[in-house]
Amino acid sequence: MNIIVSLLASYLIGSLSFGYMAGKLLRGIDIRQHGSGNTGTTNIQRTLGTAPAIIVLLLDIGKGLAAVLLARALTGAPGVEMLAGVLSVLGHNWPLFHRFKGGRGIATSIGVLIGLAWQVLLIAVAVGIIIIAVTRYVSLGSIIGVLLVPILMVTFDLPTLHILFGTVLAVFAIWRHRQNISRLLAGTENKLGGKTALVKREKKVNER
Repeated sequence: MNIIVSLLASYLIGSLSFGYMAGKLLRGIDIRQHGSGNTGTTNIQRTLGTAPAIIVLLLDIGKGLAAVLLARALTGAPGVEMLAGVLSVLGHNWPLFHRFKGGRGIATSIGVLIGLAWQVLLIAVAVGIIIIAVTRYVSLGSIIGVLLVPILMVTFDLPTLHILFGTVLAVFAIWRHRQNISRLLAGTENKLGGKTALVKREKKVNER
């Protein structure tokens, strides 16, 4: 019973879309109808600003960590902890409470990895940040960072279950970034610091 409770709770925790909530509370908008159309940190930054983006980022990270810690407290089984982490990412990407349209799962995956493989996370995040700083493409940094996760798990000689778990997270992230990959290849991907049409319209109105 504890296993079922922890797994169900993990998906429901992941389904709490803080990006969607931020859009409604701060602007009265559905954030999914603006910018990239997802509820992740980058779209929040472009549409609502940096401060809301940071708050949403921390809350989304917290979802992944909470799912792992809950499963650990209820079951103490590493396999259940990993499955709970995956379900929290699934909930973030396809949230029950928001018609199954959410984010891309990077922040929530970070939270999961904090609880399960922090040493892998540190390197993957560091590489991702460097790539973002150099190219200003958040999507590129996220994609390469998440691809490193299963590779680093092999490098650190972690158990096969961890490697499988890392591979699943990477597959989810790449699938959710498939449109970004297409735009990167076409040279049309938005760079960090860009603004959405909503922000540009508001700026023009304020300048009048």
